[in-house]
Amino acid sequence: MEPTFGLKPAAPAATPAATAGELIKDTTTQTFARDVLDASMQVPVIVDFWAPWCGPCKQLTPVLEKLVMAARGAVRLVKMNIDDHPEVAQQLRIQSIPAVFAFKGGQPVDGFMGALPESQVRAFIEKLAGGVGPSPAEELVEAGQAALEEKDLSTAAQAFAGAIQLEPGLPAAVAGLARCYIQSGDFDRARQTLGLVRPDGKNDPDIIATQAALSLAEKSADAGDTAELEARLAANRKDHEARFNLALALNAKGDREGAVDQLLIIMEYDRNWNEQAARKQLVEFFEAYGPKDEVTLSGRRRLSSILFS
Repeated sequence: MEPTFGLKPAAPAATPAATAGELIKDTTTQTFARDVLDASMQVPVIVDFWAPWCGPCKQLTPVLEKLVMAARGAVRLVKMNIDDHPEVAQQLRIQSIPAVFAFKGGQPVDGFMGALPESQVRAFIEKLAGGVGPSPAEELVEAGQAALEEKDLSTAAQAFAGAIQLEPGLPAAVAGLARCYIQSGDFDRARQTLGLVRPDGKNDPDIIATQAALSLAEKSADAGDTAELEARLAANRKDHEARFNLALALNAKGDREGAVDQLLIIMEYDRNWNEQAARKQLVEFFEAYGPKDEVTLSGRRRLSSILFS
């Protein structure tokens, strides 16, 4: 999906030292010696033994590819389909897949079985190749986030869209592009963009926070004028509907502390008002702000003191 900010997706922020074709390849029984043993005399080579029917292989291989690209030529990845080419796997006595072996100087030096978390795969590669920096897509996400903080939506959208092109469904990039649409007021495009996240990223904190931000933006659009709501509260401090809408309006203006304050006041008056609407809205605020945000942290403490007083 193309962003609607009038610009095409940006090129990667940094060009890797080698192309994917040079760093990642498929091998066969006939070419294994050249692709792995001979190549490992120059640079460490990681061999990914996989098969089309192997579900965990489909999770691990993209992680290996991403981190090998991020290593910028310090290590290479060779993939071997053991259904088509079983001989090498048999020689190495591989009994389950995914199986990963690292070769240096023509000899296997390390390896692991199973689809490990990305952090452990990164540690495995760094042990072979030294530090692994951010991937080109991750660099674009960082650039997009910086632009978004500066309210430069066009530049941010370029960067996030470019990251999605490099790594389709990347949660941080999808969330970032969706936030660009939210800030531009295009809620439909924001929702469509969130639908692009890859299956294993649906519960990613960035995605959850952006979904909450979208919900808040849609509610805030109908919250009303702050001056009018404040006037209603001046006439009746227990007008919880006005205070609730004021919280939404303040949040839309970026006054997070003020928004949380209004909902906590409702909780102090009547925590069960409108089927605990204030508490539920606070939870949505905290999801949108993120777990490490100062307003989230202080708001959760204050909410707990009210609930358990």
